[in-house]
Amino acid sequence: MGQKVKPTGFRTGVMVGWNSRWYAPKQEFADLLVEDFKIREFIKKSKTRDGKPVYPGIAKIEIERTRDEVKVILHSSRAGILIGRKGERVEELQRLLQEKTGRRINIKVEEINKPEWVAQLIAEDIAEQLEKRASFRRTMKKAIEQTMAAGAKGIKIQLAGRLGGAEMSRREKAIAGSMPLSTLRAKIDYGFAEALIPQGHIGIQVWVNQGMYSEGDNDGDDAKTGQASKKPKRTYKR
Repeated sequence: MGQKVKPTGFRTGVMVGWNSRWYAPKQEFADLLVEDFKIREFIKKSKTRDGKPVYPGIAKIEIERTRDEVKVILHSSRAGILIGRKGERVEELQRLLQEKTGRRINIKVEEINKPEWVAQLIAEDIAEQLEKRASFRRTMKKAIEQTMAAGAKGIKIQLAGRLGGAEMSRREKAIAGSMPLSTLRAKIDYGFAEALIPQGHIGIQVWVNQGMYSEGDNDGDDAKTGQASKKPKRTYKR
């Protein structure tokens, strides 16, 4: 099961919370869901003329809705670049999103302290290196060494595509440390990115084992309600 299920989806509602947190009537739900998707796509896929991302280093985008506004929380390893001088870049992004959605947008930026632990950032960094024609094996090895040196319990990287410009696509996998994908208490971060090289696309999947969730770290809503009772079983006399 662990190899076939996305770790974040497997733990959502149990150990991890949702990335979109809002309620809506049935007739509005689909439209708001598509709007969330468009907001994320706009932020992640905005590029400069050189092909570089306009808003770099964003690992996760969370969206909260109230009746009056839409709150967008950006988790970034480059908070200073994202905010800009006196907050001008955030204000510009806020204005663009308000024009796109027609709603009041409130943007909050949270800095990531350990980017070497974040799987999405590792995947995007590998994609950037591959687009610069770096050796895929050397890139994988370097990423694994940096993550393990930062104190992670384990990391797994898988590349798929025409690696090294080969005529036939294949998969290459590298793993270090432990990777208990089926253990719900294990804090497994997952990231995916695509590298666009002249031969085609290369898919990059990264799993990072950040340790175990402690008792107070559970972010899943109503996670404890699903736990089995710890009371001893009732015994019956024959």
